[in-house]
Amino acid sequence: MKLISIVTPCYNEEGNVEEVYQQVRRIFDELKIYRYEHIFIDNASKDNTLGILKKIAKEDKNVKVISNARNFGHIRSPYYALLQSSGDAVILFAGDLQDPAYMIKEFLVKWEEGFKVVLGVKTKSEESALMFAIRKAFYNFINRVSEIELTKNNTGFGLYDRKIIEILREIDDPYPYFRGLISDIGFESYKIEYNQPTRKRGITSNNFYTLYDIAMLGITNHSKVPLRLAAIIGFALSALSLLIALIYLLAKLLFWNSFTMGVAPVIIGLFFFSSVQLFFVGIIGEYIGSIHTQVLKRPLVIEKERINFEERIPNEEVLSK
Repeated sequence: MKLISIVTPCYNEEGNVEEVYQQVRRIFDELKIYRYEHIFIDNASKDNTLGILKKIAKEDKNVKVISNARNFGHIRSPYYALLQSSGDAVILFAGDLQDPAYMIKEFLVKWEEGFKVVLGVKTKSEESALMFAIRKAFYNFINRVSEIELTKNNTGFGLYDRKIIEILREIDDPYPYFRGLISDIGFESYKIEYNQPTRKRGITSNNFYTLYDIAMLGITNHSKVPLRLAAIIGFALSALSLLIALIYLLAKLLFWNSFTMGVAPVIIGLFFFSSVQLFFVGIIGEYIGSIHTQVLKRPLVIEKERINFEERIPNEEVLSK
């Protein structure tokens, strides 16, 4: 019997993890041809999420729990949990009940047909219309500037064959952009559309900073366009400045007595060029920050404890694979 790994990252999801567990269990109670393991990774929740997970794991050995020593963020923690899976296929399934559990069956059908990657793609969402529009605009932008074609409106929800996980283990990236890596690996993916429901309980841990962080990570990891734009715009503005200077010079020579330079153009020009410089200094800073993170080579997460795993895999062993 093939083993399917379900990976659920969670942070302050005490109101949802029990139902997430029950939904997955019901799915595999129907799918008798598979064995399964359900890996929850708790990112140092401040509520009773870990306590509930420990109770579930005590009653059901199919449930495995990893508890992080601290909050390592929404990028590193889920990725680390994927590397701890041992299934023939791995399904990333969020702990906020915004991923439809019934799609697990659809993922497995397409996997059995030979697809190494099966992705859930949001065509509609019951979340804020403004937020969905912003996300859509970001995906369109990053696809235009990226060196590879990224899957739009995919949050990571999907199935990944064991072969994909083995490749990810060989990629030594301490701060990975998971969605970009899946596209970068290059295997053909099958996409299943769905309507994302609203969160039933709790409050999302995502905020402007976390969304900005993942957006900039996607851009810096997969595009050099912003850096090249800095050079192109620099040349263009230099040429424009020279042209305006020549126009002012000619105007002054032709209309010496009536034409006055004025202070306003100087001030406006100064602030304009300063803002452009600061913008591109910030862009360069993002790339330098990305390099800095890579150079530090810190582990993805540090475990506090793990439950129902046969043996513990040290952090350094995982990173060295």
